[in-house]
Amino acid sequence: MPRPSQPLISRSAVIEASIEIIDSEGLEAFSLPKLAKYIGVSAPSLYHHFADRSAILASVARHIAGAWPTPRRKPGPDWPEYFVQLALNFRRSILRHPNAAPILLQYLPRDLLIGTYEETARFLEASGVPTHLHVQILDGMERLSLGTALTDAMRGPSTRTTIFPNVDPASQPILARALSENTLTSKGLYEEMVRSFLYGVMRHENARAAEQSDDAAVPAV
Repeated sequence: MPRPSQPLISRSAVIEASIEIIDSEGLEAFSLPKLAKYIGVSAPSLYHHFADRSAILASVARHIAGAWPTPRRKPGPDWPEYFVQLALNFRRSILRHPNAAPILLQYLPRDLLIGTYEETARFLEASGVPTHLHVQILDGMERLSLGTALTDAMRGPSTRTTIFPNVDPASQPILARALSENTLTSKGLYEEMVRSFLYGVMRHENARAAEQSDDAAVPAV
């Protein structure tokens, strides 16, 4: 069938329809014929905007990952809280579309976040964070945020006591007791994990700087 001379649908309409299909029926059910039928066009109409199925899924990944807002917080000594909120916003965006989690894992390109990286690097600089720590913080935040949020999306919701499923108190008494005393939900654990990473980076940096200062103060024999 020849490709229509004029596009019958918009690029955004294709992305939105793709997300609706994946949300309601799952990634396995997604196909170009189903997408075309869902929108009410013939399959060749899709090729005005996308080369193939992979190109559509890559755009879906970009759309979902780019839907989270940037926190409104001024630079300062409490700069880690900016990243905590950023991570929570990112997690919320992913959990709105749990069936799309594998797409983000496969198709999410790092260049999507370059603009955000520049903004957050600028925020770190204005907060007085040493420049040599920026890559460690930005790369660590991406790995931590993406990995944890996708894991939560693929596992599904859990309660404070079911974060580790099928724990037998008889054979795993210590872990069972730990779960019974845990006060954090999956969201709370994620938040504290991000906070621990960021404050830990600064504590390690301060300790290393203090050690180097002490070494410099010791007179040579």
